[in-house]
Amino acid sequence: MEHHVYFWLKEGHQNAADRAIFEQGLESLFEIQLVTGGRWAVPAKVMPRPVIDQSWDYALSMHFANVEDHDAYQVDPDHNGFIGSFKDWWAKVLVMDLA
Repeated sequence: MEHHVYFWLKEGHQNAADRAIFEQGLESLFEIQLVTGGRWAVPAKVMPRPVIDQSWDYALSMHFANVEDHDAYQVDPDHNGFIGSFKDWWAKVLVMDLA
């Protein structure tokens, strides 16, 4: 299964130093053994079209072997540590999970 998360950072965290720290946090999530793959990214500089939303700052795409591993990841201490470290940095978070 796939777990997709979109992050909108608060204006106060739009600077290069905070972005570097946040990117390290995103990278740390891939060290959790339940994660089988994925990546994080920023919006691609594609031609603007009415169906494109580029308002977000970071996207995270994670792969899991199954729903059970995904659910275990949600309560993993390292995942919860990431949330605790950065939840005050987010203006908005959107999650979309795919079977």
